[in-house]
This record gives sequence, structure tokens and C-alpha cells, in this order.
Amino acid sequence: MIFWLAAALALALDQYSKHLVVTNFGPGESRIAIPRLLYLTYVQNHAGAFGLFGTQPWFLVGMALAVLAVFWFAFREQAARSLLVRIAFGGIVGGALGNILDRFHYGYVVDFVDLRWWPVFNVADSCITVGVALLLLASLQRDRATAPVQSPR
Repeated sequence: MIFWLAAALALALDQYSKHLVVTNFGPGESRIAIPRLLYLTYVQNHAGAFGLFGTQPWFLVGMALAVLAVFWFAFREQAARSLLVRIAFGGIVGGALGNILDRFHYGYVVDFVDLRWWPVFNVADSCITVGVALLLLASLQRDRATAPVQSPR
């Protein structure tokens, strides 16, 4: 249940924020949100993450689905035992679905979070990034919990 709530929340926040940007900004338009820290800049991203992997929507959607399948396979047993992993994977799935919906709806992904020192991104990208970081944290915790205890010498 928590997996689906996390996925739905990530997807809803992503799509709502993108709707606000598309209806209130012109492509390329930028506004200051927090001076010298955060700008909102409407970018139509036709490529994959960081401009990689080409601009073919079907290829990018296929890659996203393949990555989701790999993550699910790698973490399915851990998800059954860990609330953190279920939340993390829910955020990843919700974020991926948000960007996939953009590709079907617009033919590109709507990006708008602009730090000026990093490529412009969106809520879905943030959910995916935080989800992956949480999965790594959960893996480190699991590895530490299952590591053999060494006796002092």
C-alpha cells in the first residue's frame, strides 16, 4: 500500500508542478524564485537524462521501463521487508511515470527547476534521484546488518 501511495504522490506532485509551468511560462522563460539560488526556467527536454541517450521518445520510454524492471528485480525481496525500500521504489516509479507521461503527452519532458550550476530538472527527476539514494542507503544498512562481526584482537 505504501508503495502505491508514494508512487501516486510523486506522480501527482510532478504532473501538477509541470501543469503550472506549462500554463504560466513560455518555453525558455525564466523567473527568479530565490535570488542567486533557485530559478524557474521552462525547458522542453527532448533528450534523456543530462542530454544523453538520444531524442527518440519510444527509445527513452523503453529504457525507463527497462531500468524500472531491473530495479524491481534487484530490490523485490528487500521491498517485502523494508518500508524505506517500498517508499524509495514508489518515488522512483512515480517519477519515471511522470516523465513517461510527458513524453506521450508533449513529445518531450517538461523541466523547470534551475539552479544555474546544474542541468534544469523537474519534480520527477528529484523523486527518482532521492529514491535511488534511499535504495543505496537501504543497501548499505542491509550490508552492514549482514556483515560478519569481527572479534577484537
